[in-house]
Amino acid sequence: MVGATPENPDLWRLTLQHSPIGMALVGLDGRLLMVNRAMSEMLGYDVEELQQRGFQELTHVDDLDADLVQFDRALAGEIDSYRLRKRYLHADGHVAWGDLSVALVRGRDGRPLHFISQILDVTEQHEHEDRLRAATADVEHERQSLEAVFETVSVGLLLIGRDGRYERMNRRHQETMRLPFPDGHGGEAGQLGHVYHPDGKTLMAKEDMPSYRAAQGEEFDDYTYWVGDDPITRAAFSVSARQVRGPSGERLGAALAYQEITDLMRAMQVKDEFVSSVSHELRTPLTSVLGYLELLAENDKMPADAVAHVQVIRRNATRLQTLLSDLLQVGQVAEVSLQLQRADADLVAVAREAVEAARLYADQSGVGVELDVPHRLLTLVDAQRIRQVLDNLLSNAVKYSRAGGTVTVCLREAADGIVLEVSDTGMGIAADEIDQVFGRFFRGGEALRQQIPGTGLGLNIVSSIVAAHGGEVTVDSELGRGTTFRATLPHVTD
Repeated sequence: MVGATPENPDLWRLTLQHSPIGMALVGLDGRLLMVNRAMSEMLGYDVEELQQRGFQELTHVDDLDADLVQFDRALAGEIDSYRLRKRYLHADGHVAWGDLSVALVRGRDGRPLHFISQILDVTEQHEHEDRLRAATADVEHERQSLEAVFETVSVGLLLIGRDGRYERMNRRHQETMRLPFPDGHGGEAGQLGHVYHPDGKTLMAKEDMPSYRAAQGEEFDDYTYWVGDDPITRAAFSVSARQVRGPSGERLGAALAYQEITDLMRAMQVKDEFVSSVSHELRTPLTSVLGYLELLAENDKMPADAVAHVQVIRRNATRLQTLLSDLLQVGQVAEVSLQLQRADADLVAVAREAVEAARLYADQSGVGVELDVPHRLLTLVDAQRIRQVLDNLLSNAVKYSRAGGTVTVCLREAADGIVLEVSDTGMGIAADEIDQVFGRFFRGGEALRQQIPGTGLGLNIVSSIVAAHGGEVTVDSELGRGTTFRATLPHVTD
């Protein structure tokens, strides 16, 4: 910069002192000849202190070499100015970042006179950039980690946009798409293919497809189905769906996770077929055994002690027959929907009969049985099946109650149908077992610890019968306080 020295030194001095940017005149040896207030405030030194120092001792050691290289190049005539970002040492020891612009001033004869330096304090900006870089690095690490998880998990993952279009899927899900959609998939929720309900026979309608349900805003867990045209090679899946929402709660789409459960479903089928087959095979000889035991018990020539032994055999054989009937019914429910024989029935009469039948066992256990019913309640049901519901609920209530406890059967009409409740003051059910009580063969932990006999089929049968009537059964329970099973049936009349 030739002839840059102002003609009016006072004007130059005023400009220097009042500039909001740090400014300094720097000698050819690097000493600060003149500095302004902005630079003083930036570095934390008085103006007089700064004018006794050189830029070399104010510069961070890691940035000094880069500054000196440019400084020497300017003195050598290679460049007239330079700019760089560097660190300064603040008076209190912390680092201040400055955006430095330097111009060399020459005399009329071309000889270097001094440097003019401008320093913009960019400490906050640099710290912000550091934080931004760190945050960006964290986000990228998180993205890469999620990408690795997304592509390596054994679960199929699918992301659907709010318009129902497929936005992304992982490799696992892409591989499984070939079975239900051998001709390819259009990438839109609800596309039909070789997708079957859990019975393996009924094709799914568009409204039943998990992708369509999720695209419509539903959330669900463990939705099971079969895929594949060939029954031998088809696969079973369990899918769960959650909605993806933005910061304000707006729906952005849905995420679905697909877990293959073919082995589990086939094992359950084999188990059901085995149970059904064994039950059928045992029922015929057992019926014959019970018939001959009946004849033996009625034989007047039998000694009294022999008759007593026969009665013990009959009781156990009858119990075995009941178990086989339960197993057969569970197998039938698994294969087809439960068939009902509906007719007009007085549920009050059905409830009274069930309670009277349960009293003998209840009295032997020291448990009281109470009945809270209206005078009459007519509806269209399968009375034999409803009696089965009551028998199972009463048997459980008495079995899991302590001596001195009470079982109450309540029947009433409500706005949403007919409500049938069986309550007890027994041991109760643990909170983490409530959702499992209607599963086949499930036995609660407390029942197992106390070695209370049972098969774990009764409540599954109750649930099946109530569902076949178009109703719902729920349970409320508290450990040590008792349990209430509540079946709600639609009120149907001719």
